[in-house]
Amino acid sequence: MAKLQAGYLFPEIARRRNAHLLKYPDAKVISLGIGDTTEPIPEVITSAMAKRSHALSTLEGYNGYGAEQGEKPVRALISKTFYSDLGIGEEDIFVSDGAKCDITRLQLVFGSNVSMAVQDPSYPAYVDSSVILGQTGLYQKDVEKYGNIEYIRCTPENGFFPDLSKVSRTDIIFFCSPNNPTGSSATREQLTQLVEFAKMNGSIIVYDSAYAMYISDDNPKSIFEIPGAKEVAIETSSFSKYAGFTGVRLGWTVVPKELLFSDGFPVAKDFNRIVSTCFNGASNIAQAGGLACLSPEGLEAMRGVIGFYKENTSIIMDTFKSLGYNVYGGKNAPYVWVSFPGRSSWDVFAEMLEKTHVVTTPGSGFGPGGEGFIRVSAFGHRENVLEACRRFKQLYK
Repeated sequence: MAKLQAGYLFPEIARRRNAHLLKYPDAKVISLGIGDTTEPIPEVITSAMAKRSHALSTLEGYNGYGAEQGEKPVRALISKTFYSDLGIGEEDIFVSDGAKCDITRLQLVFGSNVSMAVQDPSYPAYVDSSVILGQTGLYQKDVEKYGNIEYIRCTPENGFFPDLSKVSRTDIIFFCSPNNPTGSSATREQLTQLVEFAKMNGSIIVYDSAYAMYISDDNPKSIFEIPGAKEVAIETSSFSKYAGFTGVRLGWTVVPKELLFSDGFPVAKDFNRIVSTCFNGASNIAQAGGLACLSPEGLEAMRGVIGFYKENTSIIMDTFKSLGYNVYGGKNAPYVWVSFPGRSSWDVFAEMLEKTHVVTTPGSGFGPGGEGFIRVSAFGHRENVLEACRRFKQLYK
C-alpha cells in the first residue's frame, strides 16, 4: 500500500473539481472527466428491476443468497447473446458486480509472485491492483513506472498496438479493447498476434471488453473470436457503459474451461474458489435488470443509449479537429484522446478547468504513455457536451 504514489485517479479529479467549485461557486462546471454515464436507464430495464424488487415483499417472490457465480438464466443469456458461436457456455460465465471488481478478484487468483504487462496508457485499476497485491517493485520517479511491470507503450505512432517482438515475457497481460483511455480498438490481425504471443510465452491475457458494444466496424468484440484464445484468455465485461449500470453494478467474467495453469489445473476452479470466498453474488435486483437488458427490447434500448453517446463523441472529435488538434479514439469508444504535444497533461487539465470550467482527465493519470494527452469523455447530456465544446472553441481558437 505504501508503494502507491497518489490517490486513485478519479477521486483525485473529483477533489480538484470540488476545490474549483469553492473558488468559483457560481460556475457551471461540466464534467467530461470520469467516464460515468448520464442518461436514464431505459424503462424496459428499470421496470424489470422494480418488479423483482416488489416480488421480494411476497412469500413466493422472496429469495436470499443466490449462487455466487450468478443466476443460471442470466449466465445462459450472456452466453447466448455475446458468445453464441464462440464455444463459451453458461458454465464459463461468472456474473459479478462489475468488471472493476472482477479485476481485483482475478488478481487474488494470480497472487503476488507473478509478473504483469499492461498497455501504457491504460485504466489505472490494473496497475494499482498489482501494486496492492505485491506484484511490483518500487515506483521509479524518473520514468514514472513501477518496477517489475512491463509497460507496453501504445501510441499514435504504433497505431496503439505494440511491436510484440520487443515486449518481454510476463505471466499476465492486461489488455483493454476498445481501450480506455485512447479509444482505439484492436483489429482481428492484432488480436491474433496477441493470442499467439501469449501461447508462445505461457501467459494469460485478461481481456477487458467493457466497451465492446461501441464497436461499429468489424473489429472483434470478444477475444474469443480469435482461434485458440480459450486456452490463453479470460474476458471481463460489464453492463455499466451499455445500460447506464454504473450505480446498479452488474458485469461478468468469462473463464473458459480450456484455460489451464502450467500444472494443468483449471483457472476457473481457482476463480470459483475466490468468488465463493470474497463475494455473495450480484444483487438479485441487478440480475433482473441484466435479463431485461438482454431481451430483444432491452438490446434495442441499449443500442439507442450507445448511439446517443457516440453522437456526443462525434461532436467532441469534430470540435478538436476544427481547432487543429490531433484527435484519436472516438470511432469505437466513448472516449476522445486529444494530443497536446510538449505540454503536461495536468497543466492542460488545470487550464481547461480554470478557463472553461470543464473537467477532463489528464492522460498521464493512465500511465507515462499518456503524458501530453487529455481524455475527454462523451458521457454527458447533449446540451452540456455542446456547451463544453463551445467553451473549448473559445479558449483554443
